[in-house]
Amino acid sequence: MPVISMFYGVIVLMYYLDNRRHQMPHIHLKYGEEEAVVSLPDGNVIEGSIRANKLKLAQAWIEIHKDELMANWELAVNGQEVFKIEPLR
Repeated sequence: MPVISMFYGVIVLMYYLDNRRHQMPHIHLKYGEEEAVVSLPDGNVIEGSIRANKLKLAQAWIEIHKDELMANWELAVNGQEVFKIEPLR
């Protein structure tokens, strides 16, 4: 699963060919032992949990990069290589 960005300890990942289980665009967030699946482009948690302050950072990042994330999603579900996205600063 490719890492597409990292910021403030949050790792953002996107699986290849990952549209069967959740059947919607999404990313995976990891922070330490915590993991959450977050829908795109709205930033809602659809599975798992992650600290509220880290989720808010990720949601802000999603809002800034939603076009890039959706482009990456199209690549990923077609098994193509995704690109890195600038971290939140």
